[in-house]
Amino acid sequence: MIVFEDVAHDYGGGPLFRDVSVRLDKGSFHFLTGPSGAGKSTFLKLCYGELLPSSGKVTLMNRALQSMTRDQLAETRERIGVVHQDCQFLDHLTVEQNVGLPLTATGRPLRASDVSDLLTWVGLGTRAEALPPTLSGGERQRAALARAIIGAPNVLLADEPTGNLDWEMSQRLMMLLIELNRMGTAVLIATHDLNLIRFAKAQVQARVMRISGRRLQLAGSEL
Repeated sequence: MIVFEDVAHDYGGGPLFRDVSVRLDKGSFHFLTGPSGAGKSTFLKLCYGELLPSSGKVTLMNRALQSMTRDQLAETRERIGVVHQDCQFLDHLTVEQNVGLPLTATGRPLRASDVSDLLTWVGLGTRAEALPPTLSGGERQRAALARAIIGAPNVLLADEPTGNLDWEMSQRLMMLLIELNRMGTAVLIATHDLNLIRFAKAQVQARVMRISGRRLQLAGSEL
């Protein structure tokens, strides 16, 4: 589904990482860890075509990223859900409207019952008419997750989704991601929280990758 072949990315001051080769297959569960500034967010941006590699090849849904047209990239992104580290909403729209926005903005059909069911699933069934500024941190993250998966993506990418949450809420959000994976969605989570990774690995078979020394490595069993 997402394939990196000898990928490097350089912002101009030398490679952030290089020689990265990895496959994110259908239904897989991956963690990406590493120190701040190692390139975790950049790696995710390459996974949904926000950035192009400086060298090497990225393939998204059987299409080479570098050769995609704008329309092909837009079509491919409809199959990839993203939860950003700093989730942003349109504050004048309700939670329900924000969650449905990826479909309404691209002209895809949207049923109110689907949004309602999804909000109930993430525990926001009673907050559908709330405005984003009234949400707690945990509610914002769950709303962001609902928005990311409203289009039933094949892959979900999450960048530090629990970074601003307490441990109890982090576990709750992680269980939603695990349940989503069990329904067939491939999941990739960038996080520095090793306790969260250990918690998830007790629930689901997950592969842990680490960016270190400008290389992508498989993390050892100490996790």
